[in-house]
Amino acid sequence: MKKLLAIILTLLLVLGLAACGGSSEEPAEESTPETTAEAETETPTDDAEEEGTEATEPETSEEGKTLVVYFSATGTTKGVAEKIAAITGADIYEIEAAQEYTSDDLNYNDPNSRTSMEQDDSDFRTEIGSDPVSLDGYTTVYIGYPIWWGEEPRIMDTFVESYNFDGITMIPFCTSGSSGIGRSSEHLKTNAGTGNWLDGQRFSGSTTEDELREWIEGLQ
Repeated sequence: MKKLLAIILTLLLVLGLAACGGSSEEPAEESTPETTAEAETETPTDDAEEEGTEATEPETSEEGKTLVVYFSATGTTKGVAEKIAAITGADIYEIEAAQEYTSDDLNYNDPNSRTSMEQDDSDFRTEIGSDPVSLDGYTTVYIGYPIWWGEEPRIMDTFVESYNFDGITMIPFCTSGSSGIGRSSEHLKTNAGTGNWLDGQRFSGSTTEDELREWIEGLQ
């Protein structure tokens, strides 16, 4: 009887120990909702932020340039043109005749002189001998010439008919001993057919830089 009781007590002890060992196992780890949310949320990279906020700087165009174009048979118009170029900081271009004018050619008292015959024919076009000039980038052109027989020299008509002045402000000026600019600037405007032509101005060979500066400032 004592043996049987001992066996029963031993079995109960073994069963008790087995039950304790099974309850000590920890459950497998599970992802929490917070961990799952963090995994699905994409953090923007630096490149993405820069792409969203980058601003494109506007392109700045170079300011339009100024050109002084002139024809001068005796040097009088050349002197005024050079003063205008100095005041405005402009480039300068001289229109030269393919056949240079001599003093005999310029004799207005001779009806058979070269200039007398050229000026008597409004359709005559004097050939230009200087290389062509590019007007790219120019927005203002001062165009100067002497007054011959009350009009522009025919070489000026040759010049304006040879170029496109679209988008360019054209400012005529002339030199003479006494004659005004007359209809010469209107003739050039008509023959050119392009450009924004302002009213012209006549100057003498003795015109000063101060007088020219006052005129130029009045154009603005």
